[in-house]
Amino acid sequence: MNFSISAYFSVSRYLFALACFLAMQVLPAHAQERLTISGYIKDAGTGENLIGAVLRIKDQNLSTYSNNYGFYSISILAGTYQLEVSYQGYRTAVEEMTLSENTRKNFELLSNENSIEEIVVSGKKENGNVSSAQMGNLKFSMEEMKNIPVIFGEKDVLKTIQLLPGVASGGEGSSSFFVRGGAGDQNLILLDEATVYNASHLLGFFSTFNSDAIKDASLYKGGIPAQYGGRISSVMDISMLDGNSKQFSMEGGIGLIASRLKLEGPIVKDRSSFMVSGRRTYADMFLKFSNDETAKKSKLYFYDLNMKMNYKLNDRNTIYLSGYFGKDDLGYGDLFSFDWGNATATVRWNSVINSKLFSNTSLIYSDFTYNVNVDNDNSAFTIASKIQNWNLKQDFSYYANNNSTIRFGVNLLHQQIKPASLDAIEGSEVNSIAVDDRQGIEAAAYVSHEWKPFERLSMIYGLRLNDFMVMGPGTFYEFDQDGEPTKESYYGSVVAKHYFNLEPRLSLSYLLNDNNSIKASYNRIAQNLHQLTNTTASLPTDQYVVSSLNIKPQIADQVALGYFRNFQNNTYELAVETYYKYMDNQIDFRNGADLQANKYLEGDLLYGIGRSYGVEFLVRKNKGKLTGWVGYTLARSERQFDQINNGDWFSARQDRTHDVSVVGVYQLTKKWALGATFVYNTGNAITFPSGKYQVDGETMFYYTERNGYRMPDYHRLDLSATYEPHKEKKRFQSSWAFGIYNAYNRKNAYIIDFRENEQNPNITEAYKIALFGIIPSVTWNFKF
Repeated sequence: MNFSISAYFSVSRYLFALACFLAMQVLPAHAQERLTISGYIKDAGTGENLIGAVLRIKDQNLSTYSNNYGFYSISILAGTYQLEVSYQGYRTAVEEMTLSENTRKNFELLSNENSIEEIVVSGKKENGNVSSAQMGNLKFSMEEMKNIPVIFGEKDVLKTIQLLPGVASGGEGSSSFFVRGGAGDQNLILLDEATVYNASHLLGFFSTFNSDAIKDASLYKGGIPAQYGGRISSVMDISMLDGNSKQFSMEGGIGLIASRLKLEGPIVKDRSSFMVSGRRTYADMFLKFSNDETAKKSKLYFYDLNMKMNYKLNDRNTIYLSGYFGKDDLGYGDLFSFDWGNATATVRWNSVINSKLFSNTSLIYSDFTYNVNVDNDNSAFTIASKIQNWNLKQDFSYYANNNSTIRFGVNLLHQQIKPASLDAIEGSEVNSIAVDDRQGIEAAAYVSHEWKPFERLSMIYGLRLNDFMVMGPGTFYEFDQDGEPTKESYYGSVVAKHYFNLEPRLSLSYLLNDNNSIKASYNRIAQNLHQLTNTTASLPTDQYVVSSLNIKPQIADQVALGYFRNFQNNTYELAVETYYKYMDNQIDFRNGADLQANKYLEGDLLYGIGRSYGVEFLVRKNKGKLTGWVGYTLARSERQFDQINNGDWFSARQDRTHDVSVVGVYQLTKKWALGATFVYNTGNAITFPSGKYQVDGETMFYYTERNGYRMPDYHRLDLSATYEPHKEKKRFQSSWAFGIYNAYNRKNAYIIDFRENEQNPNITEAYKIALFGIIPSVTWNFKF
């Protein structure tokens, strides 16, 4: 292990040297004559750093944007210039500056929240979708989400991204999602850099992300930058609010089944601030009115808590502390209980080393646990599972010049999994089953170069080196072709196996003119954490495993090509992207596999390959009283395993041929906003029985072709209305959000099962279970 870590840091030094070499190659001649302006761009009302704000030097055709921490850097010759700083939803700031030396300058922008002439869509450069080299990146603001109708009337970032092309919902009410044909576990979900493993509450009807606590959200579905690794389909990067450093404020909302409250304010004005946001459902409280004594003692609720604080040490250094804690608790009397939850913590140090070099150092903790308790007659047992990691990251951004930014860094991740083990209570007829813990160390280093070598050509290229070390202690098994264990070997606290992977990344953009561009991208990514599930919805009881002696890292190679165009002064956007993704070392199950408390689980796994391909269309309106988008995806997602379907290609469970979403928000008056969404998609692939037979008088179904059938097509219309009085000079503000989920009461199939006909047992009939019909909602929101 020591050799591996040493080798890892040796490679890191080579990548650092490469970053320095790139910097030297792109430094302009006479660099000593150029001066640098750098600093932070913030919200004037709250002190929040603004991500993606644009700074332009007028009449010089020069611009830059603030990074994920609000920092910017731009270089120019000495002289007097007008600087223009803009961010959608804020008033543009213009300031004249005379430069004779390197200068630190922070900008604070005033919110334009009382204007309805231009509705906020996202905090980004207006034509960034055309001019940026980044491809397959979707950004949106929390402000826009408030008028998009979702189930139970709760703003939900994960439900919103499912309305975008290339992103498919995990099912009715589910917060799980699939990106470009990948599985649910192939999405990396980050909250302030910490991994969130199961991002759902109440089995998927809510996500773990309370939108009141979120500042920014970005989804990368292609051309994934080199600083991200570990998942082969997408990265969902979510940043929490830092907290209001100017004044104390409170906001929240009271809904039919959930309420929330957020407090934020300065600890030391303009130097330190905090933010605390909590949410809880109270459906369980209605059980107290039941006549059933068992129901009265039942549980049905979740809570979550977001916390963050920061302290500005000086003009160059800031410390951030953030955490998330959430738990679901379900139970039926004393007979059954089921709880699960996430916990994350991030300690981050931002440092401006000089006007061109920015550093971010993070220590990150993530944890997910679940517990099942059963006390039913003679069957009394507990099933428990846990996944946990510690991650140390060091990231640098070097602003070599206005056309060149180099990012490089390292991270060291320790991953530990306690698989589901069964602990029988004394006297139970159930036997205890213990499963060894599994752990691994993942060391990675990367370098990435964002470069504009010519006026019309921009690129982001990089390389990531990944070494996953399978660690003891533990007993590892070998299996025959039928999945039976043939050999076991015990390893102590040593490295049992290395998996090395090089992951090149490339994104290109060529501007045809100011409003048209063509983009292309390629990325290779390795994944060493695997979720084992046999449903399309991500359940808390799904098992996680790390790469082992039998399980190899998943690897995906994706290429994409796109055309992007803006119309009418960036009011409308058009994006057409096509992609092909090849996936190696994919995992599926033998028929009848047992996923819970199975010490020989790896013997029930099958390994194969996958492919997905398609084309995505997005037409979006960003300005005016009517905003929204129309998205359409035409795609296929297939898998191939030697032991399944005679080795032929078959549809993955999440395969959908057609996926359509229409989203519209209309600002009717200054006080009323109307929203509507319509979704349609082809039903998921599913395995149905091909026949049946009798065993000891019981009917058993016979299955042949894997995923050879389809669920019925899915479609739904949701409506919303938001009443928000504008009180420009009053501290207290409130609004009402009304919603109708599934407005025309479509009974979409959640499950299709089979049973014998009551009148004729020789006839087998299918029946459908639908979760929701029409669901009204109302929420009162307040802020002061």
